[in-house]
Amino acid sequence: MIQDVELGDAPGVCRIYNHYVEHTTVTFEEEPVPVERMQARMVEIRSHDLPWVVWRRDNEIFGYAYASKWKPRSAYRYSVESTVYVDKDHVGKGIGSALYGELLSRLRKTRVHAVFGGVALPNEASVRLHEKFRFRKIAHFEEIGFKLGRWIDVGYWQLIL
Repeated sequence: MIQDVELGDAPGVCRIYNHYVEHTTVTFEEEPVPVERMQARMVEIRSHDLPWVVWRRDNEIFGYAYASKWKPRSAYRYSVESTVYVDKDHVGKGIGSALYGELLSRLRKTRVHAVFGGVALPNEASVRLHEKFRFRKIAHFEEIGFKLGRWIDVGYWQLIL
């Protein structure tokens, strides 16, 4: 059920992600992402030989996870930020854990050394997910984003591979 992302998966990825964009504070984007922009993101991630996986069943996408470059400067080349999203109707069914486990497994086969996960707070489910995979909290930024009429904190969790 977990496979590499394909450009044709962009509509399903957008369907999942844009729900979070429009209705939650877990992402700081405020406008829905069009399919073409999501495809460009997929190409960008893959151009750095970083994994992007999807949970697919009967040709429908139920979740996805990927790693992106942490920062553009060269000394950061062994560090990535991890991202995982699950369809709102399938949260709590183990899809996020399966995707994260696969993502980390693939990252361990690369030269990546450090993985960071950013979490808009409060978000107990995301905190539990990161800590399940042995990430540890390393930072807490107070009131760093403003969305849906309120200030939002962000925490960062880190895993050394």
